[in-house]
Amino acid sequence: MKGHPEDRLSRAFAALSDPVRRDIVARLTVGDATVNDLAAPYDISLQAVSKHLKVLEESGLVTRRREAQRRPVHLEREALGLMTDWIDRHQRRAEHRMARLEEALADLPSSDTTTGTSDTTGADR
Repeated sequence: MKGHPEDRLSRAFAALSDPVRRDIVARLTVGDATVNDLAAPYDISLQAVSKHLKVLEESGLVTRRREAQRRPVHLEREALGLMTDWIDRHQRRAEHRMARLEEALADLPSSDTTTGTSDTTGADR
């Protein structure tokens, strides 16, 4: 698929915003399938499934190739890898930030170990 990686990423995430397209991608992880195979479990028209596949194709997530009379749909691992790399990179950054926050909080004195001479409850008044 052509284009800047960020554009590719945007198209791939947008394509997966629909639950039917996510399900199609999940089913294609098992193996290539025809449009008829992919349409079977849905209560939508073959034309609607074809439109979903067109969106997935334009995003670079799937390709179709001609095998005699069949046109199996194939999941493109590279596109999923691009998405996974992006998610992993940002997850690592978030985890690193949380670890630093936890370290900073652990270094703070806890409220039950601090000693104070002033009574703020007014119990002695």
